Amino acid sequence: MKIQNNHVVSVKYVLTDNDNNIIDKSEDGKFSFLIGKGNIIPGLENALIDKAQGDVFDVQIEPKDAYGEYNKALIHKVPRTQFPPDMDIEAGMQFQGQTPEGQMTVVKVKEVAGNDVMVDNNHPLAGVQLNFAVEVTGVREASKTELEHGHVHDGNEHHG
Repeated sequence: MKIQNNHVVSVKYVLTDNDNNIIDKSEDGKFSFLIGKGNIIPGLENALIDKAQGDVFDVQIEPKDAYGEYNKALIHKVPRTQFPPDMDIEAGMQFQGQTPEGQMTVVKVKEVAGNDVMVDNNHPLAGVQLNFAVEVTGVREASKTELEHGHVHDGNEHHG
C-alpha cells in the first residue's frame, strides 16, 4: 500500500542537524501519525507520500517546510518582574508561556540586561535544516474515528 492522505503511517526515524547532532529519534522504534492532518511537519509528510512499508530513505527538509525561518521579530523585551523573583534568570533558560491566543509556547532567554529580559519566541528548530533517516514500519487505512478526530488511536500516536 502506497502512503496517501488519511493513512496511518508508522516510522522509525533519526533526526539530525547539519552538524550530525541527533535532535530526536523514535524511542521505541514506532512513531505513528495520520497523514494529511498537519500532525507532523509538512516536509516530512510530503516525503512520505507514495512510500510503502519497508521503504528506507533519507530526506533533508528546509526550514520553510519544517519549523519556519528564524524570525528576529519574535525576540521581545520582557520586564524582569514577569519572572519569579527568587529565580536567577540566565541566557539559555527556557520557560513555558502562552500566546495572546492562548496557545502554549516555549520561550528561551537570549540575554538578561538589568531589569530587562530578552526572550526568543522562535521554535527551537526555526531556521534549522532537518535531516531525517526514516524507515516506514507500517501503513494502514485510518479508522472512521481517527479521521473524525484527526489523529491516531493506537497508543503510539503523536499529537503535534
